[in-house]
Amino acid sequence: MKRVLIVGGGAAGMMAALFAARAGASVTLLEQNEKLGKKVYITGKGRCNLTNAAEKEVFFQNVLRNPRFLYASFALLDNFSLIALMEELGMPVKIERGQRAFPVSDKASDVTRTLERELVRLGVTVRLNARVASLRVEEGRVVGAELESGAFVPAEAVILATGGKSYPSTGSTGDGYRLAHECGHSVINPLPALVPIETVETWPMELTGLSLKNVRLTARQVGNKKPKTLFSEMGEMLFTHFGISGPLVLTLSSLLPEDLSSVQMEIDLKPALDEQTLDHRLVNDFRTLSRKQLITAMDGLAPHSLALQLCRLAEISPAKPIHSVTQEERKRLVREMKALPLRPARLRGFEEAIVTRGGIAVREVNPSTMESKILPGLFFAGELLDLDGATGGFNLQIAFSTGALAGKSAAQPLLG
Repeated sequence: MKRVLIVGGGAAGMMAALFAARAGASVTLLEQNEKLGKKVYITGKGRCNLTNAAEKEVFFQNVLRNPRFLYASFALLDNFSLIALMEELGMPVKIERGQRAFPVSDKASDVTRTLERELVRLGVTVRLNARVASLRVEEGRVVGAELESGAFVPAEAVILATGGKSYPSTGSTGDGYRLAHECGHSVINPLPALVPIETVETWPMELTGLSLKNVRLTARQVGNKKPKTLFSEMGEMLFTHFGISGPLVLTLSSLLPEDLSSVQMEIDLKPALDEQTLDHRLVNDFRTLSRKQLITAMDGLAPHSLALQLCRLAEISPAKPIHSVTQEERKRLVREMKALPLRPARLRGFEEAIVTRGGIAVREVNPSTMESKILPGLFFAGELLDLDGATGGFNLQIAFSTGALAGKSAAQPLLG
């Protein structure tokens, strides 16, 4: 019976163990924490958005980096197969807004508990508080792992599923990058992804806690060349004590270049109206409220705190009588509402990042098996790879799918 060793007991590692055991391997799962699935417990605000029930084409539109690499693993365990598997194992799943899938119980712990129960049934050996110091390589092949305790765990195949660097408090400390690099693999610089953005401007901090719905957030890379649109989508966002956050901002953060100096952002507060239509509305409102102060009309177009800020940015006193507002001032208000400018200063850190962008270069991994092209017997799964998606369950599905393929492939008998 082939011995498969899995390093990391998160979503990818647990699924790898399940598929390797089902394929007939003798499986040992090493986890450096005191329990499995520590990061799974905090996903989806403790509810675990385990996947997204989008159709395949839409699903892959939400895989932001190297989507083609995911084809084979998704074919083995796609989103609907994952839902069916969890329900087969006794955990009912429900679909909510945005096709997000959650346990019916709304408890992330049920996901981990369900998988743990199956691992026990399959005879998987789980070793907790077991941190790997290095992988042992002999005659050009990985043969096991050396633990920090000094123990050696032999295996004919090793799957690295240690996660990235996001939420390091859960044990995602980047160990997998070091282990892979020591085995000759290239590591694309890991960056925080799906993370809030700090802004150069300080005025968003005055609006801390204000949520905007049905707005369009656009980001462009400007410079000597023609501006390149990096992102432009409608949805929800939030002002914070450091800048901006919310679903639109988190997705944008994963698409920004490392150098943010050439990036400009803008918020369209009224995407359903073009500038001319919005201007006509202002004209009508001004006519009706001509004896009132400007802020009265603006309060009808935006929350009060934002309305005040729009007046300031347009360099008009909010107390100015509407009948004395000039045409040029009105046009400035329209421009602010249609293209409220912001500049990104930096991304927030790994402590706040939902996932890690970058990681093991996928060109060095066989997408059909998840096996290293550099070191036979070494496999990869999950966030450790340079493979990530938007919010909404896509990243956990990536972890589950790549884990499943790595587990099944690692369990195949050695040739010769």
